[in-house]
Amino acid sequence: MSSFRKNVDACNDGNAPKGYCANQDYSEGSDYLVHDIAQHTNLRSGPHELLSRGVLGKRKLPVSPVKMLVGREGNCTGRGRFSSADGCHVLSRYLPVNGPRWVDRLQSRAYVSQFSADGSLFVAGFQKSHIRIYDVDKGWKVQKNILAKSLRWTITDTSLSPDQRFLVYSSLSPVVHIVNVRSAASESIANITEIHDGLDFSVDGYNDDDYDTLGIFSVKFSTDGKELVAASSDNSIYVYDLESKRPSLRIPAHKSDVNTVCFADETGHLLFSGSDDHLCKVWDRRCFGTRGKAAGVLIGHLEGITFIDSRGDGRYFISNSKDQTTKLWDIRKMSSNTPYTRRPRDTDFDYRWMDYPTHARALKHPHDQSLATYRGHNVLRTLIRCYFSPAYSTGQKYIYTGSSDGSLYIYDLVRGAQVASCHGHEKPVRDCSWHPLYPMIITSSWDGVIARWEFPGSEEEPSEAGGRRKRKKV
Repeated sequence: MSSFRKNVDACNDGNAPKGYCANQDYSEGSDYLVHDIAQHTNLRSGPHELLSRGVLGKRKLPVSPVKMLVGREGNCTGRGRFSSADGCHVLSRYLPVNGPRWVDRLQSRAYVSQFSADGSLFVAGFQKSHIRIYDVDKGWKVQKNILAKSLRWTITDTSLSPDQRFLVYSSLSPVVHIVNVRSAASESIANITEIHDGLDFSVDGYNDDDYDTLGIFSVKFSTDGKELVAASSDNSIYVYDLESKRPSLRIPAHKSDVNTVCFADETGHLLFSGSDDHLCKVWDRRCFGTRGKAAGVLIGHLEGITFIDSRGDGRYFISNSKDQTTKLWDIRKMSSNTPYTRRPRDTDFDYRWMDYPTHARALKHPHDQSLATYRGHNVLRTLIRCYFSPAYSTGQKYIYTGSSDGSLYIYDLVRGAQVASCHGHEKPVRDCSWHPLYPMIITSSWDGVIARWEFPGSEEEPSEAGGRRKRKKV
């Protein structure tokens, strides 16, 4: 059974149900930072001032697409066309919430799934060694069916190279494997039909025990495709040089498992990491050789970090945590030399099989440095992922996340309101991906289903299995 729930104004009018809106807490003097990201988001996704008025310009009216089209035809801005921000404002009004329509289903838990940068390909990784690459432009035809090599427990992550020629996949192993996506073979069985080259992330000095316990939780290509960055179970971050085929840097980064790491921007100089030690850290590779420590630390979460997504500007990022929240950060608020201290938490809580204690939801870190906190989804059972919405179609005005209750949640970045939730899976939604150009989101779940959510359009009911859609008027 699936249903759809949407509420844009509930947080403003005070009628939102408990847990429906983001809980935004700002420290003293941080208004500038809040206004700063609000201004950036509005510049990317807000309509031109002249398009937000009536054609005669006598009074301000709600900014609907129809009014904007009338204003454009009347050349109110003097440009005779929409700017990219105008286009984002129109497209971002049409949330992809109609579904679910099944893309695929395997008898295996889906762990990871992502669109390529241009949206032409979609990659999904499953627990039982399977990775499938779909050609989105050809009706979701399976372009390549990959059977992974030397899998430990599950595929933990995948990443496409910027030129979409290669795919890397990781497991709870020190070896990441790389596959040629453009080869002629549609069935890629490791070292039988195709070679899956192994990239060993272990460094000199590792003994057999270290090697056997090292696992990779997250792996990402750099923007130029020459490096990989990985988060590992030995509390470290690794940078792998693909030309020399060896690790170029190992950073003893945290006091516990590093669950997530990513490049902050296109330069590749800055890295963001998150760990089970509940800390988010910023690393500057340009000065790491001389300092040997993090450029800064951001505190605020009460439990381990499951995922980090960068806004791509080297300044802002979001994080999902086992404390059942997503937080927005500005690295200009980071601290240096922050000592590792115990935080108020329930020491008996284990997110893998327990529900988060009710009393713990009211706890707050006394030195929270985040800009905003978003609540409503559940981060249990697995490392649930969260993302900024696409820059091209929405101006990154939303954040969205999977949830262990089998749902997808979408929040307004600046206002903090939960603007939509899509319910259609029977088990946790571990990963999700918003098409970079069109109003379409794909969710991947432990029920083995890869599901598609789109803008309602004609309001037709989904034709595939998986339940019918119910709407709630709010």
